[in-house]
Amino acid sequence: MGVARKLTQALEITHDPSLTLAQQLITNEDLLPVVPENRTWRGYNYVAFWVADMFNINTWMSVSSMIQLGMAWWHAWICVWVGFVVVTPFLVLNARPGAVFHVTFPVVIRTSFGVFGSMWCVFNRGAMACIWYGVQASIGGTCVLVMLRAIWPSVNTIPNSLPASSGTNTRDFVCFFLFWILSLPLLWFPVHKIRHFFVVKTVVTPTAAIVFLIWCIIKARGIGPIVQQPASIHGPNLAWAMIVSLMSCISNMVTLLTNAPDFASRARTPAAALWPQLFAFPLASSIICLIGILVSSSSQAIYGEAIWSPIDLLGRFLDDNPSHATRFGVWFISASFVIAQMGTNISANSVSAGCDLTALLPRFINIRRGGYIAAIVGLCICPWNLLKSSNDFTSYLSAYSVFLSSIAGVMVTEYYLIRKGHYNVVDLYQTGKDTWYWYTYGVNFRAYAAYISGILINVVGFAGATGYMVPIAATRIYDLSFLTGFGVSSIVYYVLNRIFPVVGAAAAFEEIDVSGYESRSKKAHAGI
Repeated sequence: MGVARKLTQALEITHDPSLTLAQQLITNEDLLPVVPENRTWRGYNYVAFWVADMFNINTWMSVSSMIQLGMAWWHAWICVWVGFVVVTPFLVLNARPGAVFHVTFPVVIRTSFGVFGSMWCVFNRGAMACIWYGVQASIGGTCVLVMLRAIWPSVNTIPNSLPASSGTNTRDFVCFFLFWILSLPLLWFPVHKIRHFFVVKTVVTPTAAIVFLIWCIIKARGIGPIVQQPASIHGPNLAWAMIVSLMSCISNMVTLLTNAPDFASRARTPAAALWPQLFAFPLASSIICLIGILVSSSSQAIYGEAIWSPIDLLGRFLDDNPSHATRFGVWFISASFVIAQMGTNISANSVSAGCDLTALLPRFINIRRGGYIAAIVGLCICPWNLLKSSNDFTSYLSAYSVFLSSIAGVMVTEYYLIRKGHYNVVDLYQTGKDTWYWYTYGVNFRAYAAYISGILINVVGFAGATGYMVPIAATRIYDLSFLTGFGVSSIVYYVLNRIFPVVGAAAAFEEIDVSGYESRSKKAHAGI
């Protein structure tokens, strides 16, 4: 018994000894409001964050499926612009509570789902962050492979010693593992310091992308045929293909929309997380998609086929007895993509998973430990097998956006229309019956009714996406899954709160902490 107690104490996160057992289930240092000295993110840090996050392989290739549907390149680019412009206000709206009250997503969601009711939503998002960490690391492994081939061409012929059942081979697994290992030191840095890495990535990756574009245009003696290729679909078919494509752009960003408070909580001022994100996010994503279109168009002129993956294209450059200059160019660009994938994994996955796992087990996990757990899970799930069945994987990820959009609908409605900016920060860490966020035994059933409603409207359409025959109307509703999920959950939550009012519902909008948590903390720190 003594050994078990010592082991438990060794694994525990340092906490205030005055906390009750119930408070230890919902509180630790990383869940409390960010202290003023760690609110270090300025406006340019958020610009760097989005430039860094969007310059990745998934965003680069996002237009490929649109053009393959039969759209002209400019149709696809319009879809990208509209999709990201539409989703950006939702992201900024959801980030606002984090920027004002300096709390992360797992704490923000307590205001709507309840102190304990929030756990299910936190678990869902944390689990997906762990899966995505592995997927992005697997893509990063392909970047490492090309980078190493540029230095040592013999890497490409490493003999395989793994069984077919593993789903991979020795060469690819070694490259994946190298990327995984190289990423681990970055998980050590706290969120308020990792901003420096995003600034570095903002310089390196766009530079590499522009160099890659110029190189391909020179090599192809022009920008290739894709930019001159007309659309092969017209009328209603084209219109609906564009709607589906722009909604796909939105769905791909739902995870970042949901976890927006995680990074906004580090904002020096609320404005720092407002205007820079409002413009940098759609602008950065649209530029990288345009570069992806032009590079792929040039590749068709070079090789007779469009190569949408930048890593596959760099690999082709190494297949034809490359010169030393070519090998150096490929090494630089592929190394930049390695950095890009690491940054994306931090911004979209490791920090998110760290915050979520902290909320699920705050006595033993903080953000740093949670990030390393996400890395371990990402390794154990053998993510290369998920990517092999990419169509099924994409379908289920799209379905998962329905769950997150319903959560976001409840969160935004709670903040702007129910309590209208009023927070009781102290009650976010209390379990008493007379507190704002206790609701019914810590669960707000209004939120869950709205959440389930937002999911149900898309269930039939999801069945159609997995191969079942369903009415065309259900398919169209599912194609608009973000808007339908968000909209239905928002409306249901608003109506239920009008029928069954909650404690703290406000008549006028004002962003204020009625508990005065920060002034209390300052007095306690000063010993008053």
